[in-house]
Amino acid sequence: MKKIILILFVLISTRSFSQVFIDKGMIEYEVKSNNYKLFGDGIWAEMMKDKLPKFTIKYFQLTFAGNKSVYKYNRIDDKNKLPWGNEGDEDNLWYNDYEQSDFVQLKNVFGDNYLLTDSLVKIDWKITNESREIAGFNCRKAVGRLFDSVYVFAFYTDEITVSGGPMGLHGLPGMIMGITIPRMFTSWLATKVSVNGIDEKLIAAPTKGRKKIATELRKTVEERTKNWGTWGQQAVWNIFL
Repeated sequence: MKKIILILFVLISTRSFSQVFIDKGMIEYEVKSNNYKLFGDGIWAEMMKDKLPKFTIKYFQLTFAGNKSVYKYNRIDDKNKLPWGNEGDEDNLWYNDYEQSDFVQLKNVFGDNYLLTDSLVKIDWKITNESREIAGFNCRKAVGRLFDSVYVFAFYTDEITVSGGPMGLHGLPGMIMGITIPRMFTSWLATKVSVNGIDEKLIAAPTKGRKKIATELRKTVEERTKNWGTWGQQAVWNIFL
């Protein structure tokens, strides 16, 4: 009996000590949007559906080290490319400092490049007991709310110690590996994680663009899009997430 207990103790101890926690790396996310739902209903939307792919798939990369990260566009699946291009995706860049809880973002807003600074968006999270595996990592589900009424369904892993994720999403006890935002008809899913050959020099705040406090620009965008209906909401969420 003592021998069995000793073997179990050794196995448990070995597994505990062999667990590796990651604090530096690069994550590739597949970002999938449902174009049919994004365009909504109506005659114009129905006409456009025949000319558009149902889904658009893009890939973004999050490079992180310590408590900082940079998230930016990488490529698009050409088979599902929209006729008018990527709507400024190549210009956008998110730099997040999770320790200071602030960001610097380069954003294309209505054709102009802005250098936005502000505090990271506040998200009210509730962690659940549901779990799944994403990109080889054990992940736990959390439900969050941002912009007062937009619900976010996320899966995070504490095996990556940085409390970050795509865009400005953050605030969970580990890295966000999967997200679904139903009201944006879009999902983000980590497909690849690299931990070798990471260039930490890439994790730097952008410096070029029209300087603006994000909350101030948001008021301007909300005023400009207030008569756009759901299109206006989508514009605000896409710009300031």
